[in-house]
Amino acid sequence: MLEKQKRWLAFYLLCAGELMIVIDTTIVNVALPSIQADLAFSEAALVWVVNAYMVTYGGFLLLGGRLGDLYGQRRLFVLGTALFTAASLVCGLSTTQWLLVTARAVQGLGGAVVSAIALSLIMNLFSETEERAKAMGIYGFICAGGGSVGVLAGGLLTSALGWHWVFLVNLPIGALVCAFCFILLSPDRAPAVKRQLDVAGAITVTLSSMLAIYGIVNATYALLAVAAILLAIFLVLESRVRDPLMPLRLFRVRSLAVANVIGVLWAAAMFAWFFISALYMQLVLGYTPMQIGLAFLPSNLIMAAFSIGLSAKLVMRFGLKLPIAAGMLLAAAGLGLFALAPNGGSFLVHVLPGMLLLGIGCGMALNPVMLAGMGDVDPGESGLASGVLNTAFMMGGALGLAALASLSEAKGYHAAFAVGALFALVAAAISLLLDPKSSQSSVPAVDSAGGH
Repeated sequence: MLEKQKRWLAFYLLCAGELMIVIDTTIVNVALPSIQADLAFSEAALVWVVNAYMVTYGGFLLLGGRLGDLYGQRRLFVLGTALFTAASLVCGLSTTQWLLVTARAVQGLGGAVVSAIALSLIMNLFSETEERAKAMGIYGFICAGGGSVGVLAGGLLTSALGWHWVFLVNLPIGALVCAFCFILLSPDRAPAVKRQLDVAGAITVTLSSMLAIYGIVNATYALLAVAAILLAIFLVLESRVRDPLMPLRLFRVRSLAVANVIGVLWAAAMFAWFFISALYMQLVLGYTPMQIGLAFLPSNLIMAAFSIGLSAKLVMRFGLKLPIAAGMLLAAAGLGLFALAPNGGSFLVHVLPGMLLLGIGCGMALNPVMLAGMGDVDPGESGLASGVLNTAFMMGGALGLAALASLSEAKGYHAAFAVGALFALVAAAISLLLDPKSSQSSVPAVDSAGGH
């Protein structure tokens, strides 16, 4: 009994570490207008407060998981948490644009290690199907619910204490997680098979992503060409190294390949929604940070509710295709409403309907996309598939956000929202390429997770 209690305490500790990462993603969005005003960011430069984090986070997810395999998961989880916490301190004390953006990039590196290893540690904690399903249900709820906590906390902290505190709040959480890791998590064991680290792969794919985003923001086509060359080099490297960072054979799995494309488009539309709508509400509608946080709350609560059980019930009833397609169409409709919102819009008429549609659409589609990506992959490669899918989400979000932030500065918010809606529509169309029989074996597990 004591061993079981310790196992669940260790699980909640891992969830606390991941919650800190999830909260940081949305808590910053609410504070962006205040950061822009205080540090004199241009709109195109402000995107780097988000993108510096997302690019390193997405670029190092696969490497973070591999480092845990090579050097010990507990050790790397603690190091990742400590790095994230230290970078949060620097963010909170920043008085210049370059220092804040640099610290955000370091935050992303620490966050990638924490996220990549937390899921693997959770899977290792629970061997029984029922316990593992229950744990994954709670973990999914925390990941989705963290968005709600983040937007509300961001509004409260920015309004009451200033934007610096959206970063400084991570310090006590990170310190406690690091301290309890040594008490609750088992010591690392030496790996049975010695594997080599694909450093070249990690460097090339991260540089490629960063140059691509910078090239989009500044319309520098030479940098986009260099990014494409680096991506090609990365693909060649991955086809030749013994232990690749991203095994290309995984993309022969049709459902994973389709889910990755949907994930890129989904993230491009959704990250842009968070970023641009926060600016629209403060700079056009004159909302305070607290009001922006409350405006996001309905959609985040809806997404959290879907993650607990509603999404699983839809998948059990209708399969994967219909929830993804319908969810993306609803998200497109929500973004379309924002594209039509006037300068003097009201919350009830021009903000809330779009937020509700986006909350329902995203909540309906997200879990089925993850299921589609994971369901047909061999169990021995599920961790790699998860890393690939998470990377697609992060890179899609970073690239989409860079493009739409530049578009909003050049042509206005309405154009950016309209293109975001187009991304969601294309994702809905691509979901039709999924095999109707794909991932059927994974559906009952999701239903079990959702039922706890």
